[in-house]
Amino acid sequence: MSTSPSRTVAAFLAVSLALVLQVSVFSHLAWQGVVPNLVLLVVVGAAFVHGAEFAIVLGFMAGLLLDLAPPADHVAGRWALALIVVGYVAGRMRASGRPSLATMVGTAVACSFVGTSVFAISGMVLRDSAVSVPGLLQLLLVALVWDLVLAPLVLPLVLALFARAEPDHALA
Repeated sequence: MSTSPSRTVAAFLAVSLALVLQVSVFSHLAWQGVVPNLVLLVVVGAAFVHGAEFAIVLGFMAGLLLDLAPPADHVAGRWALALIVVGYVAGRMRASGRPSLATMVGTAVACSFVGTSVFAISGMVLRDSAVSVPGLLQLLLVALVWDLVLAPLVLPLVLALFARAEPDHALA
């Protein structure tokens, strides 16, 4: 997979901005301890523009940064694994042509469910999470609501950023 420098810079900027906002600004808006996963939405947006292969690599890198960013209190690699799966799923759900906003939001919500589930279940397997099964279901519901609310705002911005970086790869 070869990526252009402009695509790499756009991905770096999008992930960096999402990560900073997620761990600083949105941490003060946490609802039942859950913050919106802007980094996940960036990976979903990248998958719409560049496909599964690029989104998987971006998901790994973004997830690793999310795992290491303070105030991380879990085993490193859990978000990396979750966002790899998200990148794959979103990339496979990518349709030819420009997807509708409803398709993008639906994919983001599905990927939010998948990514949050992978993160939470890997914590249970590694005994790294204090979340019970009923707590997990509540956590999933809150994460889905956050991503449902923010996806219509974040995804068009991510698509526009990647389209501006590489106009020839923009969605038709």
